[in-house]
Amino acid sequence: MQLYNQLFASEHFTTQTTHETERMKIVIVDEESQLGFLESTLKRAGFANVYALPDPRLVRDVVNVEHPDLLILNTDLPRMNGLEVMGMLRKKLLPGSVFPVLVLSADSRAETREALLKAGAEDVLKKPLNAEEIISRVKTSLETRLSYLELRGQKETLERLVQERTLQLEGAHIEMLTRLARISEHRDDQSGEHVWRVAALSAMLAREMNCDGTFVDLILRAARLHDIGKTAIPDGVLLKPDKLTPEEFEIVKRHTILGAQLLTGSGSSLMQMAERIALSHHERWDGRGYPKGLRGKAIALEGRIVAVADSFDSMIYDRPFKRAQSVREAVIEIQNQRGRQYDPEVVDACSRLYERGDLSN
Repeated sequence: MQLYNQLFASEHFTTQTTHETERMKIVIVDEESQLGFLESTLKRAGFANVYALPDPRLVRDVVNVEHPDLLILNTDLPRMNGLEVMGMLRKKLLPGSVFPVLVLSADSRAETREALLKAGAEDVLKKPLNAEEIISRVKTSLETRLSYLELRGQKETLERLVQERTLQLEGAHIEMLTRLARISEHRDDQSGEHVWRVAALSAMLAREMNCDGTFVDLILRAARLHDIGKTAIPDGVLLKPDKLTPEEFEIVKRHTILGAQLLTGSGSSLMQMAERIALSHHERWDGRGYPKGLRGKAIALEGRIVAVADSFDSMIYDRPFKRAQSVREAVIEIQNQRGRQYDPEVVDACSRLYERGDLSN
């Protein structure tokens, strides 16, 4: 237990809140009778660049000219409904572009909500609107947008530095990791500590399996980013307290591929391991996992290790969709999946840590 806490404490840090989101551009598309309320609500909350648009047919032109950071869209408009607007902007709503759209709708049917999320909406807010909820969701969406913009600029800078061969990049890779971890932490569990605990336990498992020191050091840092692709998954799906529909689960499963795409292209061993972990940590030893259905040792070792660490931590802490289990119950469940969901060697390492009292919440 002491080792677990030391590893977690040594790598954990807190981020500072900035006022940059208040300067970001927001476009509201709604009926004229509602535009005044939304615009004044956001401006009173400190958002300086709010544009009100009563005609949804002009959205594409406004987006091309203003390049907004957030679109708030009423789906119940007479000239063009929300799905039609989303379709018109489809290329700008791909997950990689991180152009968040909050949809306002009086239609509470599940099929309507699922269609809007599938079309690219980050979330669907039910009308009548609550000012406090609108402000909270706008802040969250803009923070995610800001993190991606910062990351994109950092990645472009790193690529230029590599081409010029003028600087050593390891320090810059660490800086990128902290930015990536900030995004992942923001969209994870309520405490925001899940990614750090998974990284600490992954390093413990690797050490218990007699992996070399370089591997242990890399996985301690790279495992933080295992769920980075979830930043492109709508909150309405990712944080849903009820059982996901098959369509919603398919959306969630995309986080493995999206995470790997975000991390790809680096010459750093650290980032390369992070890419492999993001892609493979939901593969199963028996070949029934995703996204590629890999089996056994065809799955990267670091992915097999993080799979156990991720599952264990998710079991012993409350999640939006389930209550926490005891450490003993979690270990037994992992042991029951030995040779099926998990690598037998990783499960055995987890069992030894438990028997020595090194695992706890």
